[in-house]
Amino acid sequence: MKVVDVQEPLGLDHYAFQPHLAPAVTQLRAVGASIEPLLRHRRVWMLNSSSHGGGVAEMLPKVIRLMRDVGVRAEWAVMQPSRPEFFVLTKRLHNLIHGVGDLRLGPADRELYEAVSRETADELKSLLTPRDVLIVHDPQPMGAGALLRKELGLTAIWRSHIGLEEETPETSAAWDFLRPYAEAYDYSIFSAAEYIPPLLSTRASVIHPGIDPASWKNREFPPTKLIGLLCNAGLAKPCHPVLRPDWKDPARRLRPDGAFTPASEGEDVGFGYRPTVLQVSRWDRLKGWAPLLRGFALLKRRARAGDPLRRRRLDLLRLVLAGPDPSSIQDDPEAVDALAELVSEYRGLAPELRADVALLALPMASRKENALMVNALQRCASLVVQNSIREGFGLTVTEAMWKRTPVLGTRALGLRLQIRDGIEGRINPAPEDPEAVAEILDQMLGEPAARESWGASAQRRVYDEFLVFTQVRRWLEVLGDLFARRAPAPSAALSAAPAPSP
Repeated sequence: MKVVDVQEPLGLDHYAFQPHLAPAVTQLRAVGASIEPLLRHRRVWMLNSSSHGGGVAEMLPKVIRLMRDVGVRAEWAVMQPSRPEFFVLTKRLHNLIHGVGDLRLGPADRELYEAVSRETADELKSLLTPRDVLIVHDPQPMGAGALLRKELGLTAIWRSHIGLEEETPETSAAWDFLRPYAEAYDYSIFSAAEYIPPLLSTRASVIHPGIDPASWKNREFPPTKLIGLLCNAGLAKPCHPVLRPDWKDPARRLRPDGAFTPASEGEDVGFGYRPTVLQVSRWDRLKGWAPLLRGFALLKRRARAGDPLRRRRLDLLRLVLAGPDPSSIQDDPEAVDALAELVSEYRGLAPELRADVALLALPMASRKENALMVNALQRCASLVVQNSIREGFGLTVTEAMWKRTPVLGTRALGLRLQIRDGIEGRINPAPEDPEAVAEILDQMLGEPAARESWGASAQRRVYDEFLVFTQVRRWLEVLGDLFARRAPAPSAALSAAPAPSP
């Protein structure tokens, strides 16, 4: 068990001086002032499975800082199981909740899950009191949170960042496995109402994830700074001297022989010069990497047809597939296998196509430098794609929308929650079909005026719905509702109280 020392430098005072963010700050402070008396003698603990890599680990530091800014004592703990096979099991559960994977979950799986849950609960128990609130993120620590709820009598909330809008044999298998732990919680939070399973439907509501507009991944930079970041990260070759030295851990690019070497070696990707389609995400089969690569290959083969400008655009077009160094993400054991499959797809391309595809591994040694790499990539892209087959929410799309970069999502509910087809971007209803991918990419690249309109609408939608201020405000409202309705006998009052409305 690790307690994370949250050192988030920017708080509400910083955002209050930004004219476009001040109204959201004012609203959050007002809610905080009304809720703070109910939480004054309590601590809110966040518990998840990783302190880096993935959307949850990225969101929590800012959420905790803003909670503290309005008077809530918030802390963050990360489980560190002694049995690495635990994360293999929880990845299976993750996939099943998304509707894919092996349904067979047996006694050995139960024994492993409960043993690690017991270990985690025992390590955390000494830090908690019955007055505290424990917010548990995703399936990995769910069992530990259930034990602590029963043994300490504290208030426990389970926050699921994943889900599927339909019931399938796979989702049923996952929820049947998790039922004994899920039922122990006082309340649950999901990213969409459609994700809430029947067993939790009377004690659950919705909070959308949100991004921090001032984070290294999302803040705006002038052109000279942006070019400098690309050069420092090894993503571009400097034509002139740049202010700061190159980073110790540059981005690495896949070569035709299957090796990853510094991205600055060989031919330059052409950021800022060539039209670029970007997908940046975890190495996960459900992200639709392979169909996107195949669709891009189809599109490039069609470059000889059409008007001269279209031919020139498609001839120059590059595809950038970027994800984290998979060895750095402890709780995602399938990442290495998913990346290996994508590498095989890449090596199977004709040499002229391989030259137009940049497959990048972004180092995670420095969270700041990794975030800056993603920021620069998203700002330099002509289009950002999230070709997910399943997607709980998709913060990589939110980030691009905030930057006014046109986005292409899929029918996955997490993406449809954000992108309205033809308003904030486009939705591909067939992400597994390379032909459909090629067709919609071609359409979007050929409509510059529409891309400008989509980008403007996308930024406004993020401001209205998906910034961290709204996310924290909703958390405070849920916590306030739970404790305001609680009678002197906590467990009896909670079971009788109606659920807060989404």
